[in-house]
Amino acid sequence: MWRKMSIDAIKADPAWNGGNYIEQPASGLRTYTDLSMIAGGNPIALQAQYPTRELAEAALETGFAARGKGVDANNAIYQLDSSRNYNPEPGLEKITVPVLWINSADDFINPPGLGMAEMAVKRMPRARFILIPENTETKGHSTHTWAKFWKADLARLMAE
Repeated sequence: MWRKMSIDAIKADPAWNGGNYIEQPASGLRTYTDLSMIAGGNPIALQAQYPTRELAEAALETGFAARGKGVDANNAIYQLDSSRNYNPEPGLEKITVPVLWINSADDFINPPGLGMAEMAVKRMPRARFILIPENTETKGHSTHTWAKFWKADLARLMAE
């Protein structure tokens, strides 16, 4: 849903002009960036970092300045749309190489509470699923970009 909301926000910005914009549609990209910050974040860490309305709003401004810089609207739409319908599920049994599937408990985008990973990993003969517990250091969906959470598991996989 948040991907579609982001796409709709970009396309609803009059500056988007059907994808033929002269300048980036700033209003649509602002919504996309804000939704990405929420969807990719960790609520516990965000609350700890920005416990007041003033700090939270200041973080939105600095977050937009940092994350919004250099984003192309059409590229954002393509990225979001392509990830909305990708489905490796029908061919999982064909994956016979070692697989390390890691998720974090605070991942909004791939919520572990649905149990999808635990079911799917059983279909891959050499796959292992690890769920990183949520804490003030995890980064929600973005935990996957922080090697400190999974580098030991990757080293074990590479040794196989």
